[in-house]
Amino acid sequence: MTESPTTIPEKPRAGAAARIGWTVLILATLYVCYFSHLGAIGFVGPDEPRYAWIARDMAETGDWVTPRLYGKPWFEKPPLYYWGAAESFKLFGVREAAARLPSAISALLLTLALAWLVLRLYGPETARWLLLLLPTSLGMIGFSHAAATDMPFSGMLAMAMVSAAVVLGLTRNENSPVIPRTPWLALISFGFFLGLAVLAKGPAAMLLCGGAVFFWAIFTKRWRDAFRLFHPVAIVAFCLTALPWYVLCARRNPDFFRIFIIEHNFKRFLTPEFQHIQPFWFYGAVLAIALLPWTALAVWSLIAGSVKLTRLKQLSANSLFFLTWGLFCLVFFSISRSKLPGYILPALPPIVALMAHSRFALAGGKTRSLTLSLFASSLVFACCFAILEYVAAHVSRGNLNFGIAPGVILGALSVANLILGAGASLSFKGAFGRPLAACCVLPILFAVSNSDKLLGSFFPWDPSGRTLSEELQRHAIPTAELNVSKYMNRGQRYSLNFYLHQEVPEWDSEHPHQGYLLIGNRYSKSQARSDFTFEEIESFDLRRTGYFLYRIQPPSGAGHPSSGKPQ
Repeated sequence: MTESPTTIPEKPRAGAAARIGWTVLILATLYVCYFSHLGAIGFVGPDEPRYAWIARDMAETGDWVTPRLYGKPWFEKPPLYYWGAAESFKLFGVREAAARLPSAISALLLTLALAWLVLRLYGPETARWLLLLLPTSLGMIGFSHAAATDMPFSGMLAMAMVSAAVVLGLTRNENSPVIPRTPWLALISFGFFLGLAVLAKGPAAMLLCGGAVFFWAIFTKRWRDAFRLFHPVAIVAFCLTALPWYVLCARRNPDFFRIFIIEHNFKRFLTPEFQHIQPFWFYGAVLAIALLPWTALAVWSLIAGSVKLTRLKQLSANSLFFLTWGLFCLVFFSISRSKLPGYILPALPPIVALMAHSRFALAGGKTRSLTLSLFASSLVFACCFAILEYVAAHVSRGNLNFGIAPGVILGALSVANLILGAGASLSFKGAFGRPLAACCVLPILFAVSNSDKLLGSFFPWDPSGRTLSEELQRHAIPTAELNVSKYMNRGQRYSLNFYLHQEVPEWDSEHPHQGYLLIGNRYSKSQARSDFTFEEIESFDLRRTGYFLYRIQPPSGAGHPSSGKPQ
């Protein structure tokens, strides 16, 4: 392998107006994609409400060592996200935006750190494009708005990899001192951020970082540089960051090692015990979706880069660093027996970095192929938009807004690729192409900034437990007497638990008792013993919640007067 210079020739610096325009566009992109509408929807899925519960428990009890869910120790994940969300709750109150703020901040830090590295390796033009393409990718938008551990883990791992690149000497150039100096700050930051990554999700951080650097050293034969990462300063920084919590938690909880290390790391990776079974190619499809709307650019970069590599049979150490980082994450999680979409998030930043670089390094003589790829992608999204709008009226089931949100999203994807393709075709012929190409993010910013208005098109009812809890409180239902149907989605049930601040039991039809029942369909006699009376509370808002609420009474209470509200 041979190493190319750390920077590539670029056109003369843009004028003051162009720099201001780039700055405004980048700041708007970072804010809209990472921080806008963090609380637009309640906690959804099984993870968000449980993680938020644990963080709230830490803030309320002051126990920052043992994560507890419903009062019991819960060791599925380490505490970094919980710490961040608990502090956010204390600063901004217990609400959805506060719970998701650690993920948004992690996404911002990841993007800025990676942009700095790309600036040093490839130049300002590529760095500017990274600051546009990475935040507007679907994976980064989605996980930066999730109260989960995936984005904090990816952010800390990315910052550790950026520090590793400095230690490896990738950022050295002709202006660096002839006599090499020990990069003390980079060594400390490498150990510190790798330790935070281990606190975010576990030992997988060491495997991902070590595997990427190992294969980089194989291909570049720069083993001496790779071994710098084992400098005592980096090891001490890592141990001081990661080990205290692990030691304290293990001392307070004797079963911590077995549950966390054995069950939730080794067994999760090596066995299908957790029922997240997917085919080997699963993450290829997930990446294609996560890279939207820039999937066509990613595919073109892969093909064009492979052709160039086959012809020249060489790749720079800089590009190899990003390539081994992204590919090792992809392969590592693909061979796991347990697969969830968020696992592959650490591979997204290096792939987008290579995309931004290839946009200039490879397209010089291939403008036509790049343009055709982007126009073809735009046409595909436009056809999907047309098909959706044509069939929406037949599958909407009375929801007049059914096709609005998907239509806006498909339209934004189509227009974004169209603008980028037009800009790419003109950027090598005149100055007008570059600002036009940069405008490709505007349709995405429009869709994200209006996401709160579009949610109603996706969901006929609130998929979280927020609306349900508001209705229960409006009716003054005693939550201690509340039960839920066993058919309730577990994510919605966990969410309802969070908002009611208690674990709501599942209704046992074999042992009915007096109380209240939330159920997704009308009550039938077959669901309980005949000697109990199920009285529907008719003022409970079915249109907002999608659930019926029944008051359950034994025969002795069947004759009590009813006003539709609890007495």
